Amino acid sequence: MRKKRTKLIIRIALLVGTIVSLFFVPWLLVKAWILPLPDTVQEQLDEAIEHGFEGMIVYIDQADQPPQYFASGWYNRESKVPAKPNALFKIASISKLYDAVAVTKLVSDGRLSLDKTIADYLPELEGRIENAEKITLRLMIQHRSGIPNFTDAPDFWAAPTETYEESLALIQGLPANFDPGEDYEYCNTNYLLINKIMDDELGYGNFQFIEQEILAPLNLKNTFASLSEVDIEDVMSGYHVGYPHDLKTNDYGMHATAEDVGTFLRALNDGSLFGEGEQEIYSSIYEYEHAGWVPGYQSFAKYYEDIDAVVIAFYSTTDPDLYNWNLSEIINNRIVKILKSQKSL
Repeated sequence: MRKKRTKLIIRIALLVGTIVSLFFVPWLLVKAWILPLPDTVQEQLDEAIEHGFEGMIVYIDQADQPPQYFASGWYNRESKVPAKPNALFKIASISKLYDAVAVTKLVSDGRLSLDKTIADYLPELEGRIENAEKITLRLMIQHRSGIPNFTDAPDFWAAPTETYEESLALIQGLPANFDPGEDYEYCNTNYLLINKIMDDELGYGNFQFIEQEILAPLNLKNTFASLSEVDIEDVMSGYHVGYPHDLKTNDYGMHATAEDVGTFLRALNDGSLFGEGEQEIYSSIYEYEHAGWVPGYQSFAKYYEDIDAVVIAFYSTTDPDLYNWNLSEIINNRIVKILKSQKSL
């Protein structure tokens, strides 16, 4: 009798949990969406902090206006340092835009071919990655390779890999998720291999090429390959719901200020980043906006053609269920609505 009662209690608890997950969390998102639109971007950032984000940075480059810098919440929660608009931030997968531009320039120079395969560039992987002889550089850039994503490995973010070899080991021998070119699936393994291919062709780390061909021409002095290249005190703290510690000491790749990312994105979209014939190549292989996620850090970089505005938004809080991701997208849309309403005045 006692066992039956215990099972009943567990079932009731699970049912209550399900009801809460179905109704409580979505309504928080609905609330963020239907609240009256603030008059200013700063007010929207302050409202975002009230929704639960620890800190936020926004950079806006709108045509015929000086750049705008916004921040709210904490730069460092523990020491109570307010958010700084010029803080370095982990930009995560926004870095793929820089990689795609670097590939474009190497293709334009005849040093890489979009139609060569993994087997051509990395013959040691033939037989270790399914369809290596069919997966082209173009398909990897476009996330149409079918290769499994190494960051989807169980508990990956609890102990991330640190080297190319460690990352590759997580997917070697796994079957393809689909035939090359037959579907789309966002996959970090694609860019792991692309970076290796660029390194091999150049004979040195490809970020040096990015510095020479992208950062230097744009005078971007606050964009770095990794945490090891920066002063840790210049990095904004990041927090993951359920994890008590600051995550800024974890090295997840590129770091940059919102302004540097915004300057890059403007040049990417207006074409000034490209030499002759390069923009046509780039447009055929990749996109002109991106977002990024690593524990503690969400980043968004987008150009809005109708108002000729680049908007970069950084959020220093993540969670296991991606609730904060959905919330941040609502806030991003509200920021753009504010810009549009201001433009119409």
